[in-house]
Amino acid sequence: MAEVKLLGIWYSPFTNRVIWALKLKGIPFEYVEEDLANKSSMLLHYNPVHKKVPVLIHGGKPISESMIIVKYLDETWPHHPLLPALPYGRALARFWVNFFEDKELSMWKMFGTAGEEQEKAVKATMEILKTIEEEAMEVMGENKYFGGENIGIVDIAFGGIAHWLGVLEKMVGIKIFEPHKFPKLHSWTQNFKQHPIICENLPDVAKMIALFEPRRERMLASASACRVVNQPSRS
Repeated sequence: MAEVKLLGIWYSPFTNRVIWALKLKGIPFEYVEEDLANKSSMLLHYNPVHKKVPVLIHGGKPISESMIIVKYLDETWPHHPLLPALPYGRALARFWVNFFEDKELSMWKMFGTAGEEQEKAVKATMEILKTIEEEAMEVMGENKYFGGENIGIVDIAFGGIAHWLGVLEKMVGIKIFEPHKFPKLHSWTQNFKQHPIICENLPDVAKMIALFEPRRERMLASASACRVVNQPSRS
């Protein structure tokens, strides 16, 4: 079997998506932790366009972008499939993966914003959760996961809601993902995080907050300084 190597960073939800898929499929791989402040020559060589993680290297050939990697793994190692067997089910799964990929950055805008900008990000996040609760969960039905009784590609894509959204809430001091507002999605979150492979491969919340808090403070200070500089002068 050709060698599989993953370049990633421990706290990244995108890196963890790939780790979950690799482990759910039982694919042996070598993990290489990257320092994004001092990017390795390997990362720059294998992802010269975006210069970011995750990057999967299979037999010397690189694949970038987390969900593209997950789809590649599912096509290359068809055992323990992550996509449904029937065409309609596969189409639905791809729809919800694409939906979340288009929207998820709205959640992260809460991280480095304050005031009106943060309120917009919170509102956008609430809309994302509402759509998933009312529409995606309807597709899921009574199943334990979006993939049925086994974790599938939509579960992997939505993993950021299950773990990282809580980290954002703690840092910004705003409770968004309340069980009584999103009961179906909250129930899915509990099932997802209790799966042995997911549970064993979730980054430590306290460590993430300790790492992210100084970064958030610098971002807020920088944004505040920019507003002062760009403020129109009075004459």
